[in-house]
Amino acid sequence: MNATEKFREMKRRGQRITALTAYDYPTARLLDESGLDIILVGDSLGMVVLGYEDTTQVTLDEMLHHTRAVARGVKRALIVADMPIHSYDTAEESVETARLFMKAGAQAVKLEGGVNHVPQIEAIVSAGIPFMGHIGMLPQSVREEGGYRVKGRTHEQAEALRRDARAVETAGAFSVVLEIVAPETAKMISQAIQIPTIGIGSGKDCDGQILVTHDLIGLFPWFTPKFVAPEANVAEQIRNAARAFVARTRGG
Repeated sequence: MNATEKFREMKRRGQRITALTAYDYPTARLLDESGLDIILVGDSLGMVVLGYEDTTQVTLDEMLHHTRAVARGVKRALIVADMPIHSYDTAEESVETARLFMKAGAQAVKLEGGVNHVPQIEAIVSAGIPFMGHIGMLPQSVREEGGYRVKGRTHEQAEALRRDARAVETAGAFSVVLEIVAPETAKMISQAIQIPTIGIGSGKDCDGQILVTHDLIGLFPWFTPKFVAPEANVAEQIRNAARAFVARTRGG
C-alpha cells in the first residue's frame, strides 16, 4: 500500500496520524523507534537548529543536508521533507527540487500553498513523488504577513482555505497540514475532503497532529508557541548536566 492509500485508509478508519519533526540522526532514530507515522524534516530547522529569525533564510542545500542525516536514522516512519522558499517557483523547478529530496532519502515532499500552487503540486505528483500539502499559516510568507496569525476566522477566510484544501486534494496530495487554522474551520475542512488533515495549532478535530519536536520536548526554551504544552524540559536537563560537568572539572 503506497503513502496515498495508507493515509486515506487511516482517515477512513478514524485512526489518528502522528507526526513530529527531526533534523538529525539521533533524534530521527529515537522518534522512529517511538512509533510515529510521519517524520518531517521541516524548514523549521532554520529557527530551532540554525538560529535564523524565520524559515525564509533556509537554503535547499541545508535542507538536503539534514534530510540525509534523518534518512540514516529512520526505518519505518514516512520521511517527508519541506521544500524551502524559492525552490519551487515553477512547476519544472518543483520537480527538480523534489527529485533532489528523494535522492537524499526523503519519501515524500511538502510545499506551502493551495490554489496558487496547483501546477507545482500536479507536476510533483505526475513525476511519481508522494506529496503533502500545507495551507493556513504559511511560515515562508511570515515577512509579508507581518507575523504568525490564526487563519480561517472569517467566513471568507474559511471558504478560501476550503478551496485550497480541495485544490491540494485534487492535485494529488496524500494529506495536508493545517497550520494555525481556527479550530471550527479546521474541522469543516477535515470533513470536506477525503485526504487526512494534519493539524498544528488548529484544534483537536484534524485527522492527525504534528509538532516541532523541539517545542514538544522543551529543547528551544526561548520561544514556545501558545498551542504547545511541552512534555519535557530537555533544555534545563542539558544546562544542569553542563553545569555539573563544569563544577566537577573545576573542582578537580
